[in-house]
Amino acid sequence: YRHKWSLWFRVCVCVCVCVCVLSMFLNTLTPKFYVALTGTSSLISGLILIFEWWYFRKYGTSFIEQVSVSHLRPLLGGVDSSAPTNTTTSNGEADSSRQSVSECKVWRNPLNLFRGAEYNRYTWVTGREPLTYYDMNLSAQDHQTFFTCDTDHLRPADAIMQKAWRERNPQARISAAHEALELEDCATAFILLAEEESTTIMEAERLFKQALKAGESCYRRSHQLQHHSSQYEAQHRRDTNVLVYIKRRLAMCSRKLGRTREAAKMMRDLMKEFPLLSMFNIHENLLESLLELQNYADVQAVLAKYDGNACVSALLKARAVSDKFSPEAASRRGLSTAEMNAVEAIHRAVEFNPHVPKYLLEMKSLILPPEHILKRGDSEAIAYAFFHLQHWKRVEGALNLLHCTWEGTVFHEVSVYPKKELPFFILFTAGLCSFTAMLALLTHQFPELMGVFAKAFLSTLFAPLNFIMEKVESLLPSSLWHQLTRI
Repeated sequence: YRHKWSLWFRVCVCVCVCVCVLSMFLNTLTPKFYVALTGTSSLISGLILIFEWWYFRKYGTSFIEQVSVSHLRPLLGGVDSSAPTNTTTSNGEADSSRQSVSECKVWRNPLNLFRGAEYNRYTWVTGREPLTYYDMNLSAQDHQTFFTCDTDHLRPADAIMQKAWRERNPQARISAAHEALELEDCATAFILLAEEESTTIMEAERLFKQALKAGESCYRRSHQLQHHSSQYEAQHRRDTNVLVYIKRRLAMCSRKLGRTREAAKMMRDLMKEFPLLSMFNIHENLLESLLELQNYADVQAVLAKYDGNACVSALLKARAVSDKFSPEAASRRGLSTAEMNAVEAIHRAVEFNPHVPKYLLEMKSLILPPEHILKRGDSEAIAYAFFHLQHWKRVEGALNLLHCTWEGTVFHEVSVYPKKELPFFILFTAGLCSFTAMLALLTHQFPELMGVFAKAFLSTLFAPLNFIMEKVESLLPSSLWHQLTRI
């Protein structure tokens, strides 16, 4: 016990000596030292700021934040809340999954295009990228959520694909998919090649059919083993997600190739086979196909069963009166009940998303829809108009009715496509760089004054410690310190 106390006092003595030496050293510093110190700090923080900004512009995230979350937090025992997890998608857990999806403002676009066969055409013609890094990062998280699980390391092909979905370089992802197919028929490898390497829809459909064969085999095998352990259950969820994704994309291929009735049947069968997987929003694909077939009764039935698309509901209401609607006649005799219902439906649709009318009326130019949309935002309006403008044009007078009535709607606050906010570390390094640069400039212009200020600041900083040490020295005999140092 005595030894511990003596050790503690020796530590205190060492601290006191260090403080005294540091105080003497700071008192001997010249203003040139402070100029060099602040200038060097400003230079280093500026370089960090430039690198952080470049990394954020290129990858959509902060490098310091990514390193701290990916490497430091696990060492400290934290949990990465942003990492994708295999959400439950079947039986009793579907309700919680549906709730988590409904609370999210950014949704996957259920009608998203194929990267290789459609998005890349824009790149070939213009030399520009049609998708933002933010959008593609969200898609990468979706792929890791739906197409990977904890047991992937047990199968070499799945282990390769797990790394491929995290790869940022498209060519590296495609090469990894080919490497996985050399080992075995891997459904997710076929999916990646169909999405990103295929240059036509027919080629993508052919690869998806191969993926379907491999995916059904994995699904049957994991379905029999799902109750054996939690790992098998997670694998079965992953195989279910893969199978549903493949069948949905095959139906979309049929729709794009003109086989609309076949596409609608495939979507209906898929919704009957997996009724709880509402996260894919397959009913949105079915609605678009039924509108193409002009099967409006079935469209109404789908809207009644699922959360109704306000714009599609407005189109159905407008269809009943738009061919005979005249603004002059309506102003003279007033609106009929059917016309009033149509106008109210249009107002509800525009209140939900005020961006849609300008795209449907071609007052704003259409661009390729993103892979993710912001509910009630500009991106959702682009995605809707891109696929549904033709259906509005097909209904005689529908766009005229929309043009005459939509401006009377009470709007909510207009939203835009989600933009990634600047990370904290970019703002922090920008502030640090500006502050140190200002200090360097002031120290260079007023060296004597800044030297006095620096010494006063350091003296104030160490004042509590000096006060404590003075009190300790006044309470203890002066010979005690000498004796303790010799223990």
